[in-house]
Amino acid sequence: MAKHEVSNVRHLTDSTFVIRFERKGIEFRTGQYFFIGRAGTLEQKEYSIYSSEQEPHLEVLVRAVDEGLVSRDLQTCRPGDLLDVDGPFGSFLLEESDRQTHNYLFVATGTGISPFHSFAGTYPDLRYVLLHGVRFAEEAYDRQNYGPDRYVLCTSQDEEGDFHGRVTAYLNEADYPESTLFYLAGNSTMIREVYDLLEAKGISNSRIRTEVYY
Repeated sequence: MAKHEVSNVRHLTDSTFVIRFERKGIEFRTGQYFFIGRAGTLEQKEYSIYSSEQEPHLEVLVRAVDEGLVSRDLQTCRPGDLLDVDGPFGSFLLEESDRQTHNYLFVATGTGISPFHSFAGTYPDLRYVLLHGVRFAEEAYDRQNYGPDRYVLCTSQDEEGDFHGRVTAYLNEADYPESTLFYLAGNSTMIREVYDLLEAKGISNSRIRTEVYY
């Protein structure tokens, strides 16, 4: 575990923000995560890396929740504060051989978009479509960083997205070629439902990767 200085906190909504902190030469693979907490506290939580492999800094996307001690603590961070950072860890990765031969469908809910933001930044030529399920359109975190034909916003509580409804409803109406690999990240309920839906469509579980956030 090492201490890293916060350089910027960028607020995306009232409860969601991106913390940028010094990299200190850390090498990671996009799709991995860190355990992070405020320096001097005992609590830490795992956060997927939001920044790309090429960037000189590190970033994580955080949503502060009432019961989340770490997220509420991180919400008060300011430039110059210190974080305890441990990692990287994880195997939610893109294999080089697959990148040359496959298309990807990324399915995220909420801040589960983090590894996909890192994938897209690290591999700008990657062939992917990202489905992002949120409640309201204001939760389309950094949508401008994805190509307009790469990002589909699914909103369940308003009609301001690209699709009104949950990602499962969108997927139920779509078919995908055998060259597609499916990466799912976000809440466990979505992952179970999408996994079952894909299997019902005849998609082998060898083509599905998951990363459960909560």
